[in-house]
Amino acid sequence: MDIFAWIALALLVLGVVGTVAPLVPGALLSVAGVVLYWWSTGFSDPSLPVFVSLLLVGVATMVIDYAGGAVAAKAAGASTLTTGIAVVVGFVLLFVTGPVGFLVGIAVTVFVAEFARNQNAEQSGKAALYATVGVLASTAAQVLLTGAMLVAFLFVLFF
Repeated sequence: MDIFAWIALALLVLGVVGTVAPLVPGALLSVAGVVLYWWSTGFSDPSLPVFVSLLLVGVATMVIDYAGGAVAAKAAGASTLTTGIAVVVGFVLLFVTGPVGFLVGIAVTVFVAEFARNQNAEQSGKAALYATVGVLASTAAQVLLTGAMLVAFLFVLFF
């Protein structure tokens, strides 16, 4: 294996790790690894259909990363404003308290904002729960998808 293959492999491994590590763009790293390797082989390996498939999986993973919690909160009836505020609060708390603060920040913000909006504790709690579970589910989906990209890349390299 040449140096570009090793770098690409490292990027794909970091991509999987990045899906659970705060502030690391896991899917983007995985896509970068695939593109780097494809470029280094003169756009011949992996084949175009495999390359496009891996890119589509990477893009889908990025969409899940950025929209998972928001879609779940909206499914429970949270307003767009609530969802936006929760993302900002969660992002700020991620820097201050880490991933746990991110999750708690989202849950509490959604609950408080929705309760202020509709005065219904049950509905507000449901929206907060959906938002929190949505963030966790999107992380699980990201791990599976970037892991699948890594496995497919290993097949391209060794088989």
